[in-house]
Amino acid sequence: MNTRIDLYNHVMPPRYLEMLKQHSKDAGIVKRMSNLRMLWDIEARVAMLREKFAEVRQVLTLGLPPPELLGGPAFSPELARIANDGMAEMCRKWPREFPAFVASLPMNNVPAALEEMDRAIGQLGARGIQLCTSVAGRPLDEPEFLPVFERITRHHDAPIWMHPVRPATRADYANEPKSKYEIWQVLGWPFETSVAMARIVFSGMFVRLPKMRIITHHCGGMIPYFAGRAETLWAQLGSRSVDGEETEVLKRLQKPPIEYFKMFYGDTVLGGAAAPLACGIAFFGADRVVFASDCPFDPEGGPMFIREGIRSVEELGLPERDKRKIYFDNAVKLLRMEGKL
Repeated sequence: MNTRIDLYNHVMPPRYLEMLKQHSKDAGIVKRMSNLRMLWDIEARVAMLREKFAEVRQVLTLGLPPPELLGGPAFSPELARIANDGMAEMCRKWPREFPAFVASLPMNNVPAALEEMDRAIGQLGARGIQLCTSVAGRPLDEPEFLPVFERITRHHDAPIWMHPVRPATRADYANEPKSKYEIWQVLGWPFETSVAMARIVFSGMFVRLPKMRIITHHCGGMIPYFAGRAETLWAQLGSRSVDGEETEVLKRLQKPPIEYFKMFYGDTVLGGAAAPLACGIAFFGADRVVFASDCPFDPEGGPMFIREGIRSVEELGLPERDKRKIYFDNAVKLLRMEGKL
């Protein structure tokens, strides 16, 4: 039985859930997280994995909201510590099911974020960090956040898990007070991922940090499907802009924009649909796609996305060497855990 590493799924340590219930102003997210048993009842999660997916190992990340959306700059560092201590304890208690976790950071307090990154990786054994596609509505390419990217890349040589975030309060139309029909999540999140990727590319972050490794949730959002549009229209960047600054952007990049987009990694979290996954693999290549489930955010509350995610990979008829890369090899390299899994 070949091991499959689930590189992007979510948990919520019980203490963090209590903080969420006490401090969140978003009743919708409190309802969703409280009712999703396998997010916080980790014994039930482990039992499900042992019964149904004995070959799957899960790398843990915190479910939304991140610390900076739950508390201000003075409180968010404590929230990050609670989250990271809780996930580290899960890995200690169930090392077979959970061989690693990813640190959450208080991104509205960058000095504290750097401290917590060092603590979580150096003392707790975190294998990378999770960032959201914006920091309480601010873009990731703002200079204030650059030290986080520099520290994780140059000092720790560890990857970044990038999770989309967009609230229901961000309306789809300017004359409406909020987004309807959960459009903010179903369509808004892949859009936010795509926007964040574009800001990272065009701000020159890959030029500055060529060894930076970012894992995009939902297989790169819109980018693989719109790759032809992205390549041909962004090759003409500045041609529609009155702002002279945008005409200079391409000159500062060292290669065509689309080549930088291919430097991201994409996960297989596409609801079990094989055709979009084929699109993602065609764009990123089998060396930069990683198996992931988004467990437990499926209609069955845990097993469905794992099962259907595996089916979507198998349905494509990939060469065995490519399947091994997606299920195992790529994750092991990203985690720096060769010989440990």
